[in-house]
Amino acid sequence: MFSSRFSSIKSSIFLRLNSPKSELLYPNILAPWLILIPLATESEVRIEEKLPGPTFTIIEKLLSIVVLFFLKKSKILLTSISLFSILVCNFCLKKLLSIFKPIESFVPVQFIIKKFSIIFLLVSIFLVSNTSYSASQYVDDKGIITIMYHRFNENKYPSTNIRMKDFNNHIELIRKAKISFINPKDYKKSLEIDKNKKKILLTIDDAFLSFYENAWPILQKEKIPFILFVSTREVGQFNYMTWEQIREIAKEDFVHIGNHSHSHEYMVNWKPKEIKEDLKKSITIFKKEIGYNSNFFSYPFGEYSLAFKKIVKDLGFEYAFGQHSGVSDISKDLFELPRFPINEKYGESERFSFILNTLPLKYKKILPEEKYINKNNNPPNVSIEFFDEYKNLKLINCYSNEENKWRKSTIKFLSTNKIQIILDGKFTTERGRINCSLRNSDGSWRWLGMQFVIAEL
Repeated sequence: MFSSRFSSIKSSIFLRLNSPKSELLYPNILAPWLILIPLATESEVRIEEKLPGPTFTIIEKLLSIVVLFFLKKSKILLTSISLFSILVCNFCLKKLLSIFKPIESFVPVQFIIKKFSIIFLLVSIFLVSNTSYSASQYVDDKGIITIMYHRFNENKYPSTNIRMKDFNNHIELIRKAKISFINPKDYKKSLEIDKNKKKILLTIDDAFLSFYENAWPILQKEKIPFILFVSTREVGQFNYMTWEQIREIAKEDFVHIGNHSHSHEYMVNWKPKEIKEDLKKSITIFKKEIGYNSNFFSYPFGEYSLAFKKIVKDLGFEYAFGQHSGVSDISKDLFELPRFPINEKYGESERFSFILNTLPLKYKKILPEEKYINKNNNPPNVSIEFFDEYKNLKLINCYSNEENKWRKSTIKFLSTNKIQIILDGKFTTERGRINCSLRNSDGSWRWLGMQFVIAEL
């Protein structure tokens, strides 16, 4: 009986794998709608012969769909390699079912084997395509343009001021470009999802009174979201906002109050213990005055070191902004996020329109990691490794301000996707800057900025 039963099963499997008329071997999977609609790949398996064993259950179908959609959070469908994986997966799943279905009722453990085989197949296929997808998602991301303001209509401070006519024009230009304002509470989501949409975040440092009097009424009326970075020591001092005014604007759900330290001194030169004490003091005051401490931090003067970054991270902050230009994206260090500084000179319509046309210039690694340098490593030996998907990397240009003079930097290619930026001299001002750009065929610019702080100056 056992031999007869086994022969029957063997014959059924053989017929299924070799019959030229079998629907299973020639499933209708080449139709375009089956490639584009993942749910279609899980259509019922039709078997002409009556075979022993349970049918392909709804639970099994849902299991396959869940793996398909959530293993790569649905974004896997965006690449051609992944679409091919869906096609292969559809065929292999049906193939597996044809093999296991005749022996399920004879050997019950195969019921479990089938499920694990399906999962293993899906995971294996998607992991193979994961490398190509992971690299391409970095290049396709439009990122978040972050703008930094300070004073509003205080014309005697041109280096940190923006005229109100220019500020109003900025808002209009953003709307005309159809760039979405993002709410700070949705920053993580905006950074990781909807990468094909252009987004912008407004930030205002220092909480000057001129912001409250001039810019706040406009932002309040339009309900435009922003982060106001506050240094707790300065609150209530001459020309600064009071806690009452800060609490007033903080009530709005499109407003976030960020931490800008307590003292707003040149803290990068301090000892780690002193930095930590200052930040802990600001956190205590934040919790007392507005009921929470922000998860956003802004480095005073945009200056930081590896030690400073570690302290910020250890104290529970999730994001930290500098003052180097660039577009934020998921390849960036979350504690070295860039912003475009705006003032009277760099706030004119032409330059602001240029900023709105920038995209992230993404990289795998930048050296040196330490941006706080001294006489022994000034100028720094700067190298950047980009992703392989940048096919026009030979067109990249970099500019730097060594010896307090902006110039085009010499670029040496260490490999097809790795460059060395050769500086002609030392940085002689307190902050050394390097900006690199790469123009796209559509006229947009990929932008990457770096800032070094020189210890002896």
